[in-house]
Amino acid sequence: MSLNFMRRAVVAAAVLTLSGGFALAQSKVTLAVGGGSCLCYLPTMLAKALGEYEKAGVNVEVVDFKGGSESLKAVIGGSADVVSGYFDHCVNLAAKGQNLQSFVVYDRYPGLALVVSPKNADIKSVKDLANKKVGVSAPGSSTDFFLKYLLSKNGVDPNSVGVIGVGLGATAISAMEQGSIDAAVMLDPAITVLQGKNKDLKILSDTRTQHDTLEVFGGEYPGGALYTRADWIASHEKEVQAMTNAILATLKWIHSHTPEEIADKMPPELVGKDKAGYIAALKNTLPMYSETGLMDPKGAKAVLAVFSQSSPDVAKANIDLSKTYTNKYVEAAGKK
Repeated sequence: MSLNFMRRAVVAAAVLTLSGGFALAQSKVTLAVGGGSCLCYLPTMLAKALGEYEKAGVNVEVVDFKGGSESLKAVIGGSADVVSGYFDHCVNLAAKGQNLQSFVVYDRYPGLALVVSPKNADIKSVKDLANKKVGVSAPGSSTDFFLKYLLSKNGVDPNSVGVIGVGLGATAISAMEQGSIDAAVMLDPAITVLQGKNKDLKILSDTRTQHDTLEVFGGEYPGGALYTRADWIASHEKEVQAMTNAILATLKWIHSHTPEEIADKMPPELVGKDKAGYIAALKNTLPMYSETGLMDPKGAKAVLAVFSQSSPDVAKANIDLSKTYTNKYVEAAGKK
């Protein structure tokens, strides 16, 4: 074998390696989630477990945070590419000049509930929360926004309530059972697990069904979605389309399988020790998951209306809602 031939072979191998490495880097996406064990984020985590991201042609690394505000900070700060979180952040941040956009919606409604601690029998209504300690996943998260909205709606000064970050899973349940907080904004499976232990658990406000959501917000109210900076979407359309395709395939899988089959596919650490409780919560949650992935413009308007009531910044900002979401990639997936 000639020296020149060997040199050419080495150069060719190096070029192949570099080009392959470049392609891999281009298709790798860091996805920040604000509490992976929460059923509101199940489509995101299940897509990973089913291998749907890889099938769609994108290498997704999921990074789990305690709450939506922390995952949002990761994307704003550049340590993550995309957030799996609540769409309302896109509206809230638009009032501060941040152009964030959702590109696929997986929750038709938020699934949030304001629950009273089993240790506190004195709280009968939202009005009774004045001067009390109320848990949220993390300050600045959607659970916090929901609490402030309910307080304002019921004539309670949000500043009179002590807001404490307690996470969404076992830590939230523990804080409620120990009575270190008087109430909390929770999500499933934590609500159902707590309810299983306390049959008379008092729920002051619930958005886990379409009926309850309409009663609380007066209209449809989108919850979980994949969103990120609009400039990132514009420069990573291939990755955005792939992630959209993966979530849509997962939503289709969810609606064609039983809660038991879904639970079996989820990572054990997300299901937890009480699998029966997890399945029971999942049965309640299934109607929440979108079948289309599309953002309903009326739902986006409902989010703006809610935030206009609870946030002075949003109320006085001239927000162009059409810039806070796009259905382009979901519609493109449908055409294929």
